[in-house]
Amino acid sequence: METEHSAEKKETIPFFPDHITTEFKVVIGIMVIVVIIGLVGLLSPVGLQDPADPMNTPEHVKPEWYFLSLYQLLKFIPKTTGAVAPVLLVLLVLVWPFLDRKNDSKKAIKTRLIVTIVGLVVFIALTIWGEVS
Repeated sequence: METEHSAEKKETIPFFPDHITTEFKVVIGIMVIVVIIGLVGLLSPVGLQDPADPMNTPEHVKPEWYFLSLYQLLKFIPKTTGAVAPVLLVLLVLVWPFLDRKNDSKKAIKTRLIVTIVGLVVFIALTIWGEVS
C-alpha cells in the first residue's frame, strides 16, 4: 500500500541533477551565441567614420529642446560664463525663499511674478531662437 507521501515524491522532478543540467545547457548556449557575435564583430567590423574631434562640432548638430536655450546662450557669452551662469541661476532659485524675508505684500508678489515671467519669456525665446538658427 502506497502512502500519499511516496506518491508525491514520484511525481516531482529532482533539482539535482535535472534542473542543474538544464541551466548548464542554457548557459553554454548563451555563451556560444556571445562568442559567435564577438567573432563576427572581430572579423568584419562595421566601417566607422573619422575619429571624433571634441574641438570640431558639425554645423547640423543641435541639442534636445530643453538645452536649446543654453546652446543659444553660449553663442553670445564666453563659454566659462555660459557654463557657470545656469548653475548659479538654479542655485539662486533654490536659495531665494530663504533670502526673501519680506512679508507677502502686493509689491513683493508683483516683483516675484515679473521676474518669473521675464525668466520664462527669455527661456522660451532662446529655445525658439536656438531651434530656428
